[in-house]
Amino acid sequence: MELDDELCVCFHVSQRKVKNFIKVEKPSKVSQLSECFGAGTGCGWCRPYLRKLFASDTELIEVSSDDYLAERRLYKEAKKKRKKSLKEQK
Repeated sequence: MELDDELCVCFHVSQRKVKNFIKVEKPSKVSQLSECFGAGTGCGWCRPYLRKLFASDTELIEVSSDDYLAERRLYKEAKKKRKKSLKEQK
């Protein structure tokens, strides 16, 4: 992914925004990244990537933007199926 690609697709937060937030705000824990325009508070897909950036603020996410979005689509479909299955069990 490039710096200006969206890391948090739900709230349109780019890697650059997250990296700058880490640099400027110096959060003490990863959950504080949610203060960066709501990153990680939507569907949850980007949370592992946010943890990775938090652990190493010099690193970029090493996956293509297309692959990232395709994997997110699969994640959301699986989440929807789990939700449906839980409703049917009730």
